Amino acid sequence: MATNMANTRIQRELAEVARASDSEKGIVSLEALDGRLDHLLGVIMGPPGSPYDGGTFKLDIHIPVEYPFKPPIIKFATKVWHPNVSSASGAICLDILKTNWAAAMTLRTVMISIQALLGSPVADDPQDAIVAGQFKSQRSLFDQTARYWAHIHAGAPTSVAVMDQKVAQMVQMGFRESDVQDNLSWNGWDVEKALEKLAPG
Repeated sequence: MATNMANTRIQRELAEVARASDSEKGIVSLEALDGRLDHLLGVIMGPPGSPYDGGTFKLDIHIPVEYPFKPPIIKFATKVWHPNVSSASGAICLDILKTNWAAAMTLRTVMISIQALLGSPVADDPQDAIVAGQFKSQRSLFDQTARYWAHIHAGAPTSVAVMDQKVAQMVQMGFRESDVQDNLSWNGWDVEKALEKLAPG
């Protein structure tokens, strides 16, 4: 449980986000979950012009007892295809959440940094090696996959027809849709490779 100092700080930061007009920056909301100030839900929008454009992404935020002297523990609750975010767990690779954290930083500035990271991936310092490899070697396929995931997981308006077709083809074979989506993505949208993973032997 957070200390009284941390609680006071979090209440101030919640009010800061509520007051701020950050819609143009893509910061939507920050709220306490179940009335607890040590577990928060942040919501950001995908950056305009990126494959995540139009998507709404939720952030699961845990506040350590030592906050603000230790950084918040943040991961994506919404699945996202990005070199610096684990496609499986939502863990984020961002320096200010680790070694470059400073007590003067706020959750609002962290959310702005995460939203900026969505639009400017750092593939040489990845959280997800498969996604980073695709970003570096098959940028067009990466953009399509990221756009597809933003559509199915974050409600972005534009899907990718060829990917919809491949998913539908494999679902008709009896596989679960979410498993198909993940395995096709991890295997470069090669249906045969995805089938080998889903039905080995």
